[in-house]
Amino acid sequence: SSAPPSFFTSSLPSTSQGRGGGEGGGERVPHLRASSGRYLIMAAKTGGAVQVHKNDTVKRTAMARTGLGREGKPIRLLSNHFAVKLSGIDAVFYQYSVSIKSDDDQVVEGKGIGRKVIDKMLQTYSSELAGKDFAYDGEKCLFTVGPLPQNNFEFTVIMEETSARAVGGSPGHESPGPGDKKRVKRSHLPKQFVVGISYAARIPLRSVALALQGSDSDHAQDALRVLDIVLRQQQAKRGCLLVRQSFFSDDSRNLVDLTGGVSGCRGLHSSFRTTMNGLSLNMDVSTTMIVTPGPVVNFLLTNQNVRDVRDIDWPKAKRMLKNLRVKATHNNMEFKIIGLSDQPCSRQTFPMKVRSGSSEGQTVDITVEEYFKSKQVFLEKPYLPCLDVGKPKRPNYLPIELGNMISLQRYTKALSSQQRTTLVEKSRQKPQDRMRVVTDAVKSNRYDDDPIFSSCGIKIDSQLTRVEGRVLSAPMLVVGNSQDCVPFKGRWNYNNKVATWLHVTEHT
Repeated sequence: SSAPPSFFTSSLPSTSQGRGGGEGGGERVPHLRASSGRYLIMAAKTGGAVQVHKNDTVKRTAMARTGLGREGKPIRLLSNHFAVKLSGIDAVFYQYSVSIKSDDDQVVEGKGIGRKVIDKMLQTYSSELAGKDFAYDGEKCLFTVGPLPQNNFEFTVIMEETSARAVGGSPGHESPGPGDKKRVKRSHLPKQFVVGISYAARIPLRSVALALQGSDSDHAQDALRVLDIVLRQQQAKRGCLLVRQSFFSDDSRNLVDLTGGVSGCRGLHSSFRTTMNGLSLNMDVSTTMIVTPGPVVNFLLTNQNVRDVRDIDWPKAKRMLKNLRVKATHNNMEFKIIGLSDQPCSRQTFPMKVRSGSSEGQTVDITVEEYFKSKQVFLEKPYLPCLDVGKPKRPNYLPIELGNMISLQRYTKALSSQQRTTLVEKSRQKPQDRMRVVTDAVKSNRYDDDPIFSSCGIKIDSQLTRVEGRVLSAPMLVVGNSQDCVPFKGRWNYNNKVATWLHVTEHT
């Protein structure tokens, strides 16, 4: 007699062989994938073909939990969750797609400038936008509570400070030195952006309440993502470094020196979670690696572990510095490094137009050292190369000794084993310290004052959530000749329990 057929649900009616690789005569087993269940697959163990029947009415019920555990000693615990009261469940988030283009019709992709442009747009066109507050993800999505007056907008936004940070000059671009007021004024010329906003989706907050009740809701995760974006936006406005749902402030007390010009930066992770006890804000400590702020020369000496600047490996330094940002000490302007000059400051030249009287003047070649000397900036190390902070075909030269590494720049290269060990040791915190850090953060961030949260009726408790836990007995081990190994203070002691050690030699 044949065995009864087996039933499986899958989104794709496919079959595959087993993992053995042989040619056995066993039946072919359907390849299963988790899905919403649009097909019903029947595979008879008699070796017949797999039959596929489309069945749009298949319903699933999540497996119910059989109950809570009972083993161990009950204990009261404090968790790093903060209860969230959600009273405005009728609120609806409206999602809009955002595009930002500069005046030369180039798409703006930088998150930092994107946030500044959107903030300026909100200030300038508040009445056209019905005074709505935004939750902006820094890229291409914008959210409001309730709809905007219309589905599509196009605004012209004029920024007064953009060019000063992004394209401010240095030698090679006839840029400002100290006291060169005419050129300083030119570097602050306004820049124009065009912002397009178009309706994309509707996300009801009620979906979160339904998910908390155990109902299947398609929009629950989308709504939680909007709430998380609000958290990120708050920290972005405070000037924090954002790494997904973690944020790091510019506070020297949070820095841990890892050597090599790298520092560990302590911060916080925060996100909204649905739990058995309702909606909660999960908050925990977090750590990321950043480039140690300070003079560029000091960074290179530390990074390459040398004492004299003449021992610096400049090709290696060029690779390390590329795409990092520096601030010039003589004019406080920020630049992005794209490379290094081929010659030291004393020999690196660039063309500069020199005027005499009423004539138009002539173009002469001048060294970087001579240029800065004419601006009353005297270089102590003219034998060092310059930072190239311009564009690939239009270099701008900044003496390396006048550059300071800006804080909160992520270090994404691999750490050495010693750096990893130092990071683990210095990032370790006692439970009481972690509790203090997260509770202080919730209080200082003042989430209840956020206009988006207020519109949704969201209130966040400032106290850690209390939960019930259980202390389980440590497992017993049986070793040797059926001898019990009883753990003591979290450890198993193998002294006098192994009669003879076996040495295994690896052979290749």
